[in-house]
Amino acid sequence: MQPCISVQHVNHSFGTEPLRRQILFDVSTDIYPGEIVITMGPSGSGKTTLLTLIGALRSVQDGSLRTLEYELNGASPRTLMKVRTNIGFIFQAHNLLDSLTACQNVQMRLQLESSLSPDEARRRAIEILEAVGLGDRVDHLPRQLSGGQKQRVAIARALVGRPKVLLADEPTAALDKTTGREAVDILHDLAKQQGCAILLVTHDNRILDIADRIITLEDGRLASSGTGVARYAGNLMNALAQLYRSGDLVRHVATLPESQFLDTLADVTAEFEQLLRVLDSASQQVVEGLVSQVLEAVTLKIRDLLAADRGTIFVIDHARGMLWSKIAHHPGKAPLDIRIPITRGIAGYVARTGEEVNIPDAYADPRFDPTTDTETGYRTTSLLCMPIRDRQQRIFAVAQLLNKQGDTGFTAADQRAFAEFARPLAVILETCSRVAMVSRHEE
Repeated sequence: MQPCISVQHVNHSFGTEPLRRQILFDVSTDIYPGEIVITMGPSGSGKTTLLTLIGALRSVQDGSLRTLEYELNGASPRTLMKVRTNIGFIFQAHNLLDSLTACQNVQMRLQLESSLSPDEARRRAIEILEAVGLGDRVDHLPRQLSGGQKQRVAIARALVGRPKVLLADEPTAALDKTTGREAVDILHDLAKQQGCAILLVTHDNRILDIADRIITLEDGRLASSGTGVARYAGNLMNALAQLYRSGDLVRHVATLPESQFLDTLADVTAEFEQLLRVLDSASQQVVEGLVSQVLEAVTLKIRDLLAADRGTIFVIDHARGMLWSKIAHHPGKAPLDIRIPITRGIAGYVARTGEEVNIPDAYADPRFDPTTDTETGYRTTSLLCMPIRDRQQRIFAVAQLLNKQGDTGFTAADQRAFAEFARPLAVILETCSRVAMVSRHEE
């Protein structure tokens, strides 16, 4: 497969002597059809400059840059225009015309296609607006739309021409977390359906998981994907690492208010999803203890939020037919080391069947095995057990809460909340496993 973007040994400078300043240094990379590539790096590192060169919005000074098989270095104005008509552009500012409706703003992009009738252009504009969730806003003016809705119009405008390349510069910078996530998910899904390549410049660590690949610019030079993620995976990971080194991570997470914990958990999950993506394709040094401590801290916080006495995470060893406890804490005592056959008890039942189990009286349930209680001197009353699935939807772990405080049993609301927590637990736990595999490989 031929790349639709090929950047080879590109250098670029601004200004003239003696104030001339070089922005890009010997940058080389290829981007293929259907690929989503995120470019990261600090402000002033050359991200936007590279984006505008690829989009034929600036003249290439030195090196070879081919977009859609056209060489842009020395290209004629007519060739540059032809390239631009096959590219979709999305910028931080929506750049919508205030006097035009959402539909008319999108239709403007189709005026480049002279073969389309006005009726066909409007039909296609409405179709793409419906695809981005604005079917009931087609005739609204920009002032009647929220910031997230305006950005959806910008996405629709970029995609309505069915471009082969889509370039986005900080598309979520002006959006809150929820609307920003919605915008990139729409962008990802529609672009994948249309098979175009996406190059997206961002500082937003919350959206890294949509990328097939991440490239990082540092001082105008291209760094490797592994280096970029290790350095720019976010202030959150740095803060967690500092807390881990000081031994305060578990205590810090335990003191967070519920709303702040949920926001932090969402951010941690996004970071770990990106780390999982990198671990699939690159070997990098990571701190296994940090990941394990995050899992421990999150598990204990979930236990406290749902008012349980104990929280346990079992990892399934399918080869040996066993469950072993990755996390098994209870108040005021050291972690337990529990190993049970997969054919035994409630956790084994959940591992085998994938069913959620909520039992108000464990000893009254024939599936319950009291062996662990006997060995530890504990008495299980109520029990809530949940399967944990990896990215391929295979059950690879089981999360369990024991003894709802107050002897009331876990409610249906507790069960729904625990199910919601299962996804971030899965991401963190799978990261633990992959970090361990990478560490063993590097040794």
